[in-house]
Amino acid sequence: MTLLRKLTWLELKLFLREPLTVLFALALPLTILFVMGGVFGNDVNQEEFLYRGVGAMDYYVPAYIALVCAAVGLISLPTHIAKNREQGVLKRYHASGISSRAVAGSQVAVTFVIAAVSGVVMIAAAMPVYDVSNPDSLAKVVGGFVLVALMFAAIGILLGAVMPSSRAGQALGVMLWFVFMMLGGVSAPPEVMTGALDTLGKLTPMHHGVLVMHDAWLSLDPGPAWWVVAAVTVVCGVAAVRFFRWE
Repeated sequence: MTLLRKLTWLELKLFLREPLTVLFALALPLTILFVMGGVFGNDVNQEEFLYRGVGAMDYYVPAYIALVCAAVGLISLPTHIAKNREQGVLKRYHASGISSRAVAGSQVAVTFVIAAVSGVVMIAAAMPVYDVSNPDSLAKVVGGFVLVALMFAAIGILLGAVMPSSRAGQALGVMLWFVFMMLGGVSAPPEVMTGALDTLGKLTPMHHGVLVMHDAWLSLDPGPAWWVVAAVTVVCGVAAVRFFRWE
């Protein structure tokens, strides 16, 4: 535990030195959230046929918790891991006897810390401005956050394990983040997504992460989303360990 704690603290400091982390994990989701709030407000009477029957901001705030987790997991994490491989940091870890599990565990811990801070800041900023509903179950919100953050951390570690360079990891991560945002239920109202776009959106991990957070915050029917998120986490986690490369 001492090794994991020290490694997590080191990785956290390295993460925060990267401007992309601050931009995508802290600044961009908050900016987009307030743009959506300025456009749609939170009047449930105007949106009764949209946003699953709740106010737009009641819909977006829990959904953007998943978006924050995705920002860290899809963009910052694979870029950071690939960069560490390029610079020989992972090779030095390996030579020092640090296991791949310890490296992965520190990355997961960093994902939790950054995503949690960003999520709390976003909630604290949005709730008083738009009169967002309080969570139906705080414990369930925390549990949903943990599961969604684990899923995107597992995806991010897998991307970092297989990407040949930090630039490739960053490019793929940014592309996936925007695709997931546009199709996964955190951009346009899901009710306006039709045909192929609706089908593609429901195949994204983001879609199921949003459903998990909506169930936790608003008690909206998640369908099998909890199980899907758990399955994606396990599959990507196993694959990340299998394909992890030190150099």
